[in-house]
Amino acid sequence: MIPMTLNEIAQVVGASLHDVRDPQALVTAPSAVDSREVTPGGLFVATGGANVDGHDYAAGAIAGGAVAVLASRPVGVPALVVEDVQLAIGLLAKHLLERINPTVIGLTGSVGKTTTKDLLAQVLERHAATVATDRSFNNELGLPLTVLRADATTRYLVLEMGAGRKGDLTYLTGLAPPQVGLVLNVGTAHVERMGGRLADVAEAKGELVEALPADGFAVLNADDPYVMGMVGRTKAQILWYGRSAKASVRAEDVRMDDRARTAFELVTPSGRAQVKLDLIGEHQVSNALAAAAVATALGLGVADIADGLNAARRRSAGRLEIVERPDGITIVNDAYNANPESMRAGLRAVKARAGTRRTVAVLGAMGQQADASRARHAEMGRLVAELRFDVLIAVGAGDPLAMAWAAASSNQGMAVHTVEDVAGAIRLATALLEPGDVVFVKASSEIGLGACARALAGTDLPAGTS
Repeated sequence: MIPMTLNEIAQVVGASLHDVRDPQALVTAPSAVDSREVTPGGLFVATGGANVDGHDYAAGAIAGGAVAVLASRPVGVPALVVEDVQLAIGLLAKHLLERINPTVIGLTGSVGKTTTKDLLAQVLERHAATVATDRSFNNELGLPLTVLRADATTRYLVLEMGAGRKGDLTYLTGLAPPQVGLVLNVGTAHVERMGGRLADVAEAKGELVEALPADGFAVLNADDPYVMGMVGRTKAQILWYGRSAKASVRAEDVRMDDRARTAFELVTPSGRAQVKLDLIGEHQVSNALAAAAVATALGLGVADIADGLNAARRRSAGRLEIVERPDGITIVNDAYNANPESMRAGLRAVKARAGTRRTVAVLGAMGQQADASRARHAEMGRLVAELRFDVLIAVGAGDPLAMAWAAASSNQGMAVHTVEDVAGAIRLATALLEPGDVVFVKASSEIGLGACARALAGTDLPAGTS
């Protein structure tokens, strides 16, 4: 964050100052929407939510070191009051970018955004100051918060851009115009809110490449037909990546070790190099290739890219996060979110990791699947049976029951259980687990199955379990 006075910020966002003793007080640290994450010298952004109103935590944020609060009403402590907090923080982020002018990389896709963002950041930060999206702060509020972490030394700004509906990416790219735009894939995530068809999802995701300048790069997945169809929607140069022979950045000789970690030969226009990822699942090859393609567009050579990928580690929680218990039970927490594409990838990765060990799947609903939701959950149940998991625990009513019914009907000798909620899943899984088991936990984030994964791993054990 470039230091800015409260008065300057007020002018940028159109705020009135309330309870401010010194309008020239400097904001020198990043902004935060969680009062517990405020750092001294920062700005606390008070947002309203369904269950929590940030304005109620304004005094605590000031006590924690915030210089002021960006708020929609006076809060009894130093505040910049605006009509629309989300719009204001976006204006502030746009103003900062105009002052520091880093290379902005925007990336979107239905699955793999956060992992790819983490891989790309670890490649780029070996060469220049890099700021990347924290966790999945990829929406109209999270993206500006990421931008506000940048300063005059930042060369690369890696921005994960989420799209829940058409128009979202147009808004985000308006705040932070990218020089490089990466589209990973088009899948069923958020399909319900976008119109119900994959073509609607592709239309929304393609807003990213439409925002690119003629001297920029559109980095596109040559293995995804919907992404390939975006070629006519951009004036930027196109760089293809993927497993396809037509891709300029591609993988050859893909192989997997006995822990489900993938290795391959990375091929780019600058040469070839060996890559061995410290992430499980063959689907990670596509994520790594996407990161490599962006780095290629930015001018890095193949050896530097491979070194960065080889050194990269998982950074974001809840995405194939592995915890090994002392009793030999392995918990794989992939409960940050879920859609059919990520569910398939996760199930296959865990089965490959397990080998001959007993496998347990604790699965909840995949949200926003429109009219095809019941059928897609049933498909996942059949896949669990086809992969020969030993136990399925389906969590919740409705679609998870269709998953359980389809799994049981496949007659593969699997034990199928249903529970009403997360607490029930914790109790049943705790009772069923045996030493040496591999447990896969996944659902859409609103289901809250991350609490189950943490409880089973022993990192967040709730009352009433052992």
